[in-house]
Amino acid sequence: MKFKTYLILALGISLCCGGALSAQTIPKDELIFLTSEWKGERFPDGRPKIPDALLERAKHIGIDDAWTVLKNEGYTNQYAGDWKMVKDDVPVIGRAVTAMFMPSRPDVEKNIKERGTTKQGRKGNTNAWPIEVLTKGDVYVADGFGKIGGGTLMGATLANSIYSKSGNGVVFNGSARDLQEIQNIEGFNAFVRDFHPSFLEEMVLMGLNTPIRIGNAMVLPGDLVIAQREGVLFVPAHLAEQVVGTAEFVTRKDKFGFEMVKSGRYTTGQIDSQWTDPIKKDFLKWLDQHPELGKMTRTELDQVMSKRTW
Repeated sequence: MKFKTYLILALGISLCCGGALSAQTIPKDELIFLTSEWKGERFPDGRPKIPDALLERAKHIGIDDAWTVLKNEGYTNQYAGDWKMVKDDVPVIGRAVTAMFMPSRPDVEKNIKERGTTKQGRKGNTNAWPIEVLTKGDVYVADGFGKIGGGTLMGATLANSIYSKSGNGVVFNGSARDLQEIQNIEGFNAFVRDFHPSFLEEMVLMGLNTPIRIGNAMVLPGDLVIAQREGVLFVPAHLAEQVVGTAEFVTRKDKFGFEMVKSGRYTTGQIDSQWTDPIKKDFLKWLDQHPELGKMTRTELDQVMSKRTW
């Protein structure tokens, strides 16, 4: 409760101070403060902008390997499970655009909607407002406080709009409707708590691109979202390169290990422990013979092996 109270206070400060802020956002300098470990490019509102090339690489790693890297770095509250999906075989990978919804109360919802429509040119219900800020590669991540009936943050129309803007799917701690129509959107997927035929009611947007909670995970705007059949992992932007690079190495290491054990060159014990210099040399030579797996220097190999706990 204290955390949400803080967010509401921050919202009030940002909206009173004016500036080029969008509805319901925290101040840009506060977002930069919360994500200060990120040293790369940012969107105009301060949200970390993970490079497109890294997002593409993230599509090919396993969530188990990525989770292990985060755990080893002390990030133990970044995973949320127990989802229903539109499609089992379409992962959702991208940068988080976050939205925090609360149970509505008439005075607050009236004021927010009036300001949004008259002063900020907003259209539709507040669950559509986060869609306006989506760019290619973004993932709409919403905390709908687990509401199912009346908690349908998206139907077929909004799903098409989301996919058109982002080329991506959604993660909702809430529900969605129009499953039959949504599943016909090629390339789109939704991770939700459930599906329900009702329309959205008694919910209002209280935070856009603010920190939110999804299950037991803290999610910040710009986090790398890795949503696969197993669950959803939220990778802090400043760790995205490390997580993806290490997970890529684990895939290469496993393929190398399978071949070496099968050929009898090394035992499973040798492959699954800290590598000796000859194994490292053989691995780099093997990697040169498999260019589809990418390149790696000896320095990079030594660095990733030095932190090996997987």
